[in-house]
Amino acid sequence: MKLNKMSKDELESYSYVELAEIILKEDKKSESITDIFKKICKLLELSDAEYENKISDFYTSLTTDKKFIMLEDGTWDLRDHHSVILDLEMTDDEEDLTETEEEIEEEMDDMAPEEYNDMDDDAPADDDDLEDVDDLDDDDLTIIDEDELDE
Repeated sequence: MKLNKMSKDELESYSYVELAEIILKEDKKSESITDIFKKICKLLELSDAEYENKISDFYTSLTTDKKFIMLEDGTWDLRDHHSVILDLEMTDDEEDLTETEEEIEEEMDDMAPEEYNDMDDDAPADDDDLEDVDDLDDDDLTIIDEDELDE
C-alpha cells in the first residue's frame, strides 16, 4: 500500500526509519535527509518545531541502520539499490611499495653492521655461541616474591 493512501493511525504505527525506507522504495531515487524527513513530517502532520527537535535523532537512526547508505553527493538511499564495486587495480604508488623477498633481504643486509654482513645465514651456530641450557637444574632457579622485587 502507498504511504499517501494510509491513514494517520497506520502511519504512526511505523518508525521514522521504516517510513524512510518506504519513501525511498516508492520514490526509487536517493534523497537528502531533510527531504526524507520533511515527507515524514508531512505524512504524520508534525509541526516545524517537532521537525527541528527530531531531525538529529532521525539522522542518527539512518546512520546506524545498515539498510541505508549515504552517497557521495550527500543524499541517502537504500543499500539494496547499490552494488559495491572494488577497484583492485594497483596504482603506480602501490606498485612501488611491492618488493620481492630478495630486495628486502638486500635492504636488511645494507642496514646491518658490516661485521654481520659476512655471516652465512645458513651456517649452523657454534656451540660456544649458545648457552648450555640443558645443564640447568631446578635447584639453580630461585623464586622471588613481589616484595623482594620492589626493594
